[in-house]
Amino acid sequence: MKKHLSIFCFLFIIAATAQAQTTVPVQYQQLVDKLIKAQSPADVIPQQTESPNRLLEFAKSMLGIRYRTASSSPSRGFDCSGFVNYVFSNFGFKVPRSSREFATSGEDKSLAEAKIGDVILFTGTNSRSRTPGHVGIIYSINGDEVRFIHSSSGNAKGVTISSLDEGFYKKRFLKVVSIL
Repeated sequence: MKKHLSIFCFLFIIAATAQAQTTVPVQYQQLVDKLIKAQSPADVIPQQTESPNRLLEFAKSMLGIRYRTASSSPSRGFDCSGFVNYVFSNFGFKVPRSSREFATSGEDKSLAEAKIGDVILFTGTNSRSRTPGHVGIIYSINGDEVRFIHSSSGNAKGVTISSLDEGFYKKRFLKVVSIL
């Protein structure tokens, strides 16, 4: 993907230069020179990272949208993984559509290493079954209190912010996955 992006950038610059029939501005010529000399595309194009704050502001704008099984649409409602998928997809991330698939995505972290914007995984309502059944996005960390935004089928019946200490989330906790 990165290689294709580098090639595309190179071809775009060449095409733009040919079309304009002018000399290449210095900054573009420097990029072209870097592309030619680069060992890998990562040497030329900086890694794009999304601000967790922007991601969470976007997620927060959906507070109150109702819960709907098997849905990832703000107009119809969200299930938990549909909500997380919708939020990350809005920022160009390709993430799973099911909570179970999140277990093998991104970079695993312990709860102590968690950062805002990370995905938090829980079991389903049966905490004895240690397979993922619910996901959310870590919204805030204040000391030991971890809050996450998610679409809940529980009392909130929609997109809400909950604490890991609320209800039985703590005993259902499985792991944290970093996508950003």
